[in-house]
Amino acid sequence: MIIGIGSDLSDIRRVAETLERFGDRFTHRIFTEIERTRSERKPDRASSYAKRFAAKEACAKALGTGMRAGVFWRDMGVVNMRSGQPTMALTGGAAQRLAAMTPDGHTAVIHLSLTDDHPYAQAFVIIEAVPQ
Repeated sequence: MIIGIGSDLSDIRRVAETLERFGDRFTHRIFTEIERTRSERKPDRASSYAKRFAAKEACAKALGTGMRAGVFWRDMGVVNMRSGQPTMALTGGAAQRLAAMTPDGHTAVIHLSLTDDHPYAQAFVIIEAVPQ
């Protein structure tokens, strides 16, 4: 059963301007080490960061909290499965919120779709509760 859904659209140009203006201060505040490493290897790092930013926003919406109630930016990180498929790894307040919203006897699975078409990046997050 679906227990959360969220989407977000991010302007790559705005992220590029923020990277230019704030650099590491921005990336270290918002993104996990894994996300920074992956994005910094990309030829268009602003696009990579914009997709991950959109994913965090979409995930916070799917959790039903937004960026409050103990959910922080770095509590949600885009990671890739062995297949290359993206998903979200949650820690801290985001992981606690996910546990609280997952019904007993179920396991939460986070589905993530990322795309970009300059100047926009988009993310969709669906949180599914699967019976154990």
